Amino acid sequence: MNRENIGKFDLLAKDGDARAGLLHTAHGTIETPIFMPVGTVGSVKAIAPDDLEDIDAQIILGNTYHLYLRPNDELIARRGGLHKFIAWDKPILTDSGGFQVFSLSGLRKISDNGVEFRSHLDGSKHLFTPEKVMSIQRNLNSDIMMQLDECIGFGAKEKDALTAVERSIAWAIRCRAAYPAELVHDTPRDEMAVGSNSRGNLLFGIVQGETYPHLREMSARALMDIGMEGYAIGGLAVGEPKHIMVKTIKHLNPILPTERPRYLMGVGTPLDILYGIENGVDMFDCVLPTRNARNGTLYTSHGKINIKRKEYAEDESPLDENCNCYTCRTFSKAYLRHLYVSKELLSFRLNSLHNLTYFLNMVKGARKAILEGTYKEYKQTFEAAYPDENEKFLID
Repeated sequence: MNRENIGKFDLLAKDGDARAGLLHTAHGTIETPIFMPVGTVGSVKAIAPDDLEDIDAQIILGNTYHLYLRPNDELIARRGGLHKFIAWDKPILTDSGGFQVFSLSGLRKISDNGVEFRSHLDGSKHLFTPEKVMSIQRNLNSDIMMQLDECIGFGAKEKDALTAVERSIAWAIRCRAAYPAELVHDTPRDEMAVGSNSRGNLLFGIVQGETYPHLREMSARALMDIGMEGYAIGGLAVGEPKHIMVKTIKHLNPILPTERPRYLMGVGTPLDILYGIENGVDMFDCVLPTRNARNGTLYTSHGKINIKRKEYAEDESPLDENCNCYTCRTFSKAYLRHLYVSKELLSFRLNSLHNLTYFLNMVKGARKAILEGTYKEYKQTFEAAYPDENEKFLID
């Protein structure tokens, strides 16, 4: 990897507002649009790194809050950083932990300095400042680091949303100061050590503002003035109607810079992702594929199915005849149902392998369609597979 290319985003093609590109990181180039499996504590649940390689995952996520509390970022740094610790040599993105901290409700206190919170593990008290969050992520040595931001839920009053935006902007300035842009292209250290200043990491800002268009624009333009390697859209998929989510993304599309990647955080269902791609988003993550897999809900080219249903007890057909994953190539619906109702741990792995393959193949197909100029037709095949969900996006 040419150090000068790190952080560069090559926009290769557009079909309408849908984009196909290349994002260059210190641990490899990512083809976008991309879905990123979530490995909150350094592990994608029920899935080993070689499984992720087999299904062509290009990048995974870790979480600053959880890895800071256990096993601790300094311990991970002493073991060479998160890539080495979890035996994954492709790109990693780490969330700042802001969403987790703000979800603690009565266990945290917000001020302009940062967030004071009590651990959900043992009740111990901690303080996340922008500088602390950057230090943790640099110890982890993730390829993409996220700023500390203040998350706010759907339905918040405008004045509260404005306060969160202003605070998030101030924190973004402090995060950028703690990791200046010029460090992105510096030569990285071969050996990680506690407190070592890792190089080659990208810093993404997070656009907040609830569903108020003027606040979203205010947030985006302030982050652009600061100068980030990428721009995330946060605070969506938190209870707002689907058509409002899309309207918010669509509003930001002409505002965010075309030469930087856009990341829609924590979203979502297949149609969430495809509508996001249609409106200029490049990167997505969500726990849905693996969480639903563990609950027996599986995504197929014919829509969602619940594998625990009795109708599959003697069904010898594959889960999805259009899927190339190990699960679909090898096992019947009857066997997958048997594993699930028997509470066998293998059920988690096989179901998760399939769901992740489905999501990864979906974005890979979207990329191909964008390059060929057929994205609208491609998206329509998924709308037909999920008609009930699609109706939620079509409300004016």
